[in-house]
Amino acid sequence: MKYYVVAGEASGDLHGANLVHNIFLKDPEAQVRAWGGERLEKEGATIVKYLDEMSFMGFVEVFLSLPKILGLLNYCKSDIKSYNPDVIILIDYPGFNLRIAEFAHKLGYKVVFYISPQIWAWNKSRVYKIKRNVDLMIPILPFEKDFYERYGVNVKYFGHPLLDEIGDRCKVDGDRNEDIALLPGSRKSEIQRMLPVFVEVAKRFPEQKFIIAAMSVHGKEYYERVCGCSVPDNVQLVFDKTYDVLSQSGVALVTSGTATLETALFKVPQVVCYKTSGITYTIARVLTSVKYISLVNLILDKQLVKELIQGDCNVGSISEEMQKLLYDTEYVSGMMDGYDELRVKLGNVDASRLIAEEITKKPL
Repeated sequence: MKYYVVAGEASGDLHGANLVHNIFLKDPEAQVRAWGGERLEKEGATIVKYLDEMSFMGFVEVFLSLPKILGLLNYCKSDIKSYNPDVIILIDYPGFNLRIAEFAHKLGYKVVFYISPQIWAWNKSRVYKIKRNVDLMIPILPFEKDFYERYGVNVKYFGHPLLDEIGDRCKVDGDRNEDIALLPGSRKSEIQRMLPVFVEVAKRFPEQKFIIAAMSVHGKEYYERVCGCSVPDNVQLVFDKTYDVLSQSGVALVTSGTATLETALFKVPQVVCYKTSGITYTIARVLTSVKYISLVNLILDKQLVKELIQGDCNVGSISEEMQKLLYDTEYVSGMMDGYDELRVKLGNVDASRLIAEEITKKPL
């Protein structure tokens, strides 16, 4: 069978690569064409466009990039028609992929949406478009299955693929050191806002070693430029080894996103930090209806990890939370208990294999 995959972000590239790996195990003659990154490429997908051409975030940033986005949409549609796949697999990246789903459905292609857009947080009316244009929705958060079933969407939940990706690597409690992991995000817009704040926090803890989990796609010079000329001696860059960094860290400062869940699965005490443009934040506050921004708190439906957002995301507040994570054993113990509860809620292991089995069925 011929598969067409669209993943527009680093997490989508990761989960897409694991899925494609399992697709080839089930369908050795498969052909896979994809929008994504090095992980998808390594698993045998032919890459159409790479992640660095597709990274847009925030209402203002997206608006300013509209001509480029429209160009990419048109190119994607044309490429799909030329390739004529048996199945189109859209991974997260909703602003782009929901439009591709509508286009593909009108032409009669089978559409699988893997990793649900967070429509339960805002603009729930999009669920009707998903019901109309998507043949199968595969969410990765347990509460999303119930949400879609209420609207009659064809939905199946197989567990969270991070459980497979991390595996036994999270069981390293006895080997941890006192390093502080800095996870400033994968998009440049996130890194530029969060990394300078993290570096300033590091200056307040000169006795601690801070490790920036960096991505080689952006390059060393980019991170050094964002950090500025006054990077303290206790801060270092490590590229493309986020899980290695987390497996050895005692505390983590994490930009909201998939990284909050990854940090929890590695059982690293964390504080969640997030900043965006003022306009984007104001619009988001009006449109969203959720109590939390981190996946950890959303899945547990309670505040387990501290969230420092926008104005609260400053050097003083982060440093104060750092003190608790480093020295308040009761506080950290409660967080670890919550992580155990989270792991149970996520459900099945081997999700990527189970999803591949579903997608490779004939007919879907």
